[in-house]
Amino acid sequence: MTTAKKTTTVAGRQGFKTGEAVVYPAHGVGRITAIEEQEIAGYKLELFVVAFEKDKMVLRVPTAKANSVGMRKLAEPELVKKALDVLTGRARVKRTMWSRRAQEYEAKINSGDLISVTEVVRDLFRSEAQPEQSYSERQLYEAALDRVLREISSVNKITETEALKLIEQSLAKSPRRAKADADTDGEAETDDVQEEAA
Repeated sequence: MTTAKKTTTVAGRQGFKTGEAVVYPAHGVGRITAIEEQEIAGYKLELFVVAFEKDKMVLRVPTAKANSVGMRKLAEPELVKKALDVLTGRARVKRTMWSRRAQEYEAKINSGDLISVTEVVRDLFRSEAQPEQSYSERQLYEAALDRVLREISSVNKITETEALKLIEQSLAKSPRRAKADADTDGEAETDDVQEEAA
């Protein structure tokens, strides 16, 4: 009887272990500091204790629900490379109202999917030569950048400053950025301003 319980407990851990860095969709990269058992409403519940050092926050996730809430291991190095390649691509900005786009960006950020979050960084990035972002655009951009930054730095075992340099180098290779920087008649800029006004 005890053996069966142990097996279900281990299986319920979904392959995660103490000390491991993980990605929780709504908060980004955290570290499992412990796996503890608590009694809630008469039921014993096994929980992952996930600490988000930068946000000074601790989250308790039931081990059995880890996968269903989207908690995952850090991306593989190949996926990080693919994410950096996404940043070199052309920004894809839909011609819809900002409120609708903002909801889509928010959903991508909270999906926890590295490629989706990287697409938000690519689409909302503004170079020096481009017009300023609105406050809400800037907030979404910074949230997405922070998530990508933390994961790249954790996967590549580099500082966040070094990860930011990698991201900026990739963004600089984007065809839209190069055109906007070289564009002197301001056409690229007017499109963005009109779009923001829509």
